[in-house]
Amino acid sequence: MANLVRTEEETMLAESARGFLDEKAPVKHLRDMRDAGKTHDPALWKEMAEMGWAGILIPEEFGGVDMGHAAAGVLATEMGKTLVASPFLSSSVIAATALKQVSDARAGEALAAIASGERTYALAIDEKSKFNPEGTEMPARREGNGFRLSGKKTFVIDGGFADRLLVLARTGDGLTLFDIPADRAGITRETQSMIDSRDAARVVFDEVEATGEDVLGQVDDAMSVLKPALEAGQAALAAELSGVAAGAFGMTVGYLKERKQFGLLIGQFQALQHRAADLWCQTEVTASAIAHAGRMLDADPENATLAVSLAKARATETAKQAVIEGVQMHGGIGMTDAFDMGFFMKRARAGAEWLGDYGYHAETVARLKGF
Repeated sequence: MANLVRTEEETMLAESARGFLDEKAPVKHLRDMRDAGKTHDPALWKEMAEMGWAGILIPEEFGGVDMGHAAAGVLATEMGKTLVASPFLSSSVIAATALKQVSDARAGEALAAIASGERTYALAIDEKSKFNPEGTEMPARREGNGFRLSGKKTFVIDGGFADRLLVLARTGDGLTLFDIPADRAGITRETQSMIDSRDAARVVFDEVEATGEDVLGQVDDAMSVLKPALEAGQAALAAELSGVAAGAFGMTVGYLKERKQFGLLIGQFQALQHRAADLWCQTEVTASAIAHAGRMLDADPENATLAVSLAKARATETAKQAVIEGVQMHGGIGMTDAFDMGFFMKRARAGAEWLGDYGYHAETVARLKGF
């Protein structure tokens, strides 16, 4: 059984992150970005990179700190508490993990660029309304020594500003993962702000040229590179959602301790106490599932699928419960844009869909458990 207690190093990381984010990226920062029509703060990301966060999974030889997936989950949790909008998951977790599966100079250069904060990535996989990488249909037609990519990708998180794209395409006998510049000829990005004020894009590929050097891993064998990256991203996203739940819960408990009705603090009402206690229990169980997923990815990544899907499924449901309870216990103000609870609800909703929704991961858990 994996150790579910944070190490001293992870505790220090969490405390450091909390202090930085409370000052530099509170929920008000997201609100201000939304009101200004922005979805990304390059200056904030630069500071995060300077603190070593961009290289959390990158080996020291490439400028990273290589603290592991459990530590990445610690950072993601703290970011979730204040709804930080950054390329951390797309670049420092998903892309970095994919690049680490490949041992060549180009991958090493890319890892160094991610660790320094100079390069950002976006994952272009989804083609329909639901996450289904194995069902990818976009073709990469062979042409000479290279390929031509044509098709559309949707729900490309951070795709509006990313420097490079990890693109999954079908190449005859299988799937191939391509690492290509986002501004390559033939690529059109239709950027949009999602409901949670983060960046996403719809990306159109029109006869985009891709050479053999653009292939990440081996042709027709994308999943050997992509599967570890997806699971790393799913675990970190689960951690972010647990942070969203914790942030919403903290705001709700604070309100219960200050709002009076009939001359009494509403936190004294037993019905609300029971609901708050149940939510606290759910957040603790989910935190344990997320810690287990991180430990499995660090110690036994080949067998981490069950732990990761369990964490993502639980985190999705816990975040949903936390924001629903938060809105209800805040009464009328919980429904207004002037109050921050709505931001937590929107982030929980968007996070639930990315990299597989509850149904996708519940089905994975059931299959692996033989149900």
